[in-house]
Amino acid sequence: MELTKEWRKSSYSGGNGGHCVEAKRTSDGAALRDTQNRALGRVETSPLEWGALLTALKGAAE
Repeated sequence: MELTKEWRKSSYSGGNGGHCVEAKRTSDGAALRDTQNRALGRVETSPLEWGALLTALKGAAE
């Protein structure tokens, strides 16, 4: 998923109101948040951590 400065949800989420995570680009890497609990805040990652997360998720999907 290519990150932008706006919050994005994966196209694999399906839009059925399920449990989803949103992500956006920040000046220091990426931020992630729960779509059902946005008020709880977000988790910030460095570019290296974001890349490692994507690699792990892609490997788990195979």
